[in-house]
Amino acid sequence: MKTGEVTLGQNSVEKIVAENKAELVIIAKNAPAKIRAFLAANEKVPLYEFDGSSRQLGKECGRDHMISVLAIVNAGESDILSLKSE
Repeated sequence: MKTGEVTLGQNSVEKIVAENKAELVIIAKNAPAKIRAFLAANEKVPLYEFDGSSRQLGKECGRDHMISVLAIVNAGESDILSLKSE
């Protein structure tokens, strides 16, 4: 990611969502039930389910670790917010 701001990890994403700062949340298919329940209860934030595991999501993000959930705080020059309509 060259521009914008992303928050990674369950605790950080929960905080960003609670503060109404997330433009979009992306969640892996195998994300924990706790974060799924939290996000389901918060209908204000668009949610996109990544068609893959947390390991695959981490790889797509250029990381060497698993990412079960991430929040887009600022999309910058990216068109990632187009996922809202999917």
